Parts: sequence; C-alpha cells; structure tokens
Amino acid sequence: MAFELFTSNQIANIIIKDHVIRYVGVKQSSPLVVQKYREHYLPSGIIDEGKIIERDTLKLILEECVSEWGISKRQVRFTIPDSSVVIRKIVVPIDIKDDEIVGYLYSELGSTIHLPFDEPVLDIKKLSENDDKKEILLFAAPEDLANAYSALLQEVSLKPIAADISPLCMYRLFDYSDKTNLKDHILLIQFDLQTVNLSIFYQHIPIFMRHLPLETTIEDWEIQQNRAGSNAEIKWGNSERSLEGIIEEIYREIDHVLNFYQYSLMKGKESVTKILFSGDHPYSNDVFSRVIERYEIPVSTIDSIEKLPPNYYLPLGLALKEVQ
Repeated sequence: MAFELFTSNQIANIIIKDHVIRYVGVKQSSPLVVQKYREHYLPSGIIDEGKIIERDTLKLILEECVSEWGISKRQVRFTIPDSSVVIRKIVVPIDIKDDEIVGYLYSELGSTIHLPFDEPVLDIKKLSENDDKKEILLFAAPEDLANAYSALLQEVSLKPIAADISPLCMYRLFDYSDKTNLKDHILLIQFDLQTVNLSIFYQHIPIFMRHLPLETTIEDWEIQQNRAGSNAEIKWGNSERSLEGIIEEIYREIDHVLNFYQYSLMKGKESVTKILFSGDHPYSNDVFSRVIERYEIPVSTIDSIEKLPPNYYLPLGLALKEVQ
C-alpha cells in the first residue's frame, strides 16, 4: 500500500514535517526494540505544506542531524507529506490483468482519472472483483515531491529504500498494539502541531483521507529543546490568538467527515464504529478527552511504548513497515 521508490543493517526511520524532523532507530526483532530517538524543530518557512521552500537550509539542518544522530550511510525510510497524497477508489475493466492495472491507470490520467497534480507516482490495492469490473484503491502523490525528498536524503549520506504515507504508518502501529480489527469502520485522527489528518480504514485498508492545515505557525509556539535532542517542552506563545478557536475547527471537521462517510460514501448503510487518536500536538491529551465526551463512539489511543514519547509514534509505525 505504500509508495515503493526502491527495492529494499539497521534502517533509519525519518519523518520530515513542516515544523520538525524526527528519527527513530529500532532493533528489527519481535517485539520491536527502540534503540534511539531524536528530533529537530525547524524554523518557519523551511517547508510549507510539505513543499520544500528553503532547500539549502533544510539540507544543512539534515546534515547536522545525520551527523549528531550517528546515522550516516544508513538506509532510510521516509514519508511523503500528507498534503500531497490522494486516496481514491477506482473501477477498472475486468479484462485488465492485475499486473497491468498501474499501467492502465497511467494511460487514463487526464481523461477518466483526474488528479490535482501532474506526473504522479501511483500505487494500488485491489479491493474486489466481479464479472465485469475490478475495484481498486489508488494512492497517488506528485512524483517530483517524492523524488525531491529522496534526493535530499541521498545528498546527506543516507540511502532511501522506501516511502510511506503517515496514515498507514500510524494505523500499522495501532494494529501492532492490538487496537484494530476487521469489522470496525475506523476513523484515525492525527492531531499535530500545525495540521490534522483524518483517515478512515475498513478491513485494514484506508478508503478516505482528509488533510486539514491549522491556522497556526511554528512561531505561535515557545519551544525549549532538551540537550539530548530527544524531547521538547512546547507552550502556546501567541496571546493575541485563540488556540481554542483553532481546536474548535477540528471538531467541526470531524463532524463533517463522520457525516460524509456515513451518508455520502456508505449511503447511510454504515458509519464509523471506532476512533483511533494520535498526534504530536502539545494539547492532544485535552482534545483526546473531549473527543471521548463529544462522540458516542469508542475512542482509543496507543498505550505507553517503552517510555517512548508519543510524538515518536509515527516514525515507530514507519519502522514497522515490512516487519509484520
């Protein structure tokens, strides 16, 4: 289901967001053993909605991180920014062979299949098949963006082997923690410092995703990084703006997604039956409690993992790729 950029030692698992770079190193064993975790917060304007704006500056920061974290020349997995990812159900003719579906989809771009960007990288998951059609799940992202991150990682002495998308990483960790099952229609909430990502999974497959930028920047926060670079204390620093108003927008968007899934996608026949909550936002515990109070749907989060701070759960989910 992820975007394979290369064919696949210890592998570095790196998440690069608008506001932070995070790394988790694990021992590939069962159960997984976390060996090291580090983060580096980024100044405003380096990355904007996943697009690299100040490439030279980002490269210098990454070089510093690679050196300090001791991961030079490692293989690396990374994620493609949520803002650029499209997930869509597509129907293809039954006479298209399974190994020819991706080629067929490329041939239909611009005619029967329209994406918000040119030159995509595509991946698929076959959902069903009957006498006259196949239903597949299409994953798409801009090829130039995926290649830009891959090239940058190579330039700082890393060896990219695979790209993934954050909802799959996070869901993978919930599944690893026995928080999922096949029968539930699951809403995964990823509540981060500057964005909220809402995705719906059914039978372990993501069938819907909505990315919502929050009206805030890294400059609205006071960040004190510890010396080890493993954690930070973050507090709201903008007295002129209401954090509560920003958070209220999240609840409205959750309401919209729940209704859209039930009445538009499922035609009133099914609805979300479970909510999984995650994210690196400093006030995520407060929002988690309010989500429990607001919705008559079971809500779960991930229990403590080896004393690993919750903001590292996403790169840990990335580390589980191809392990389970």
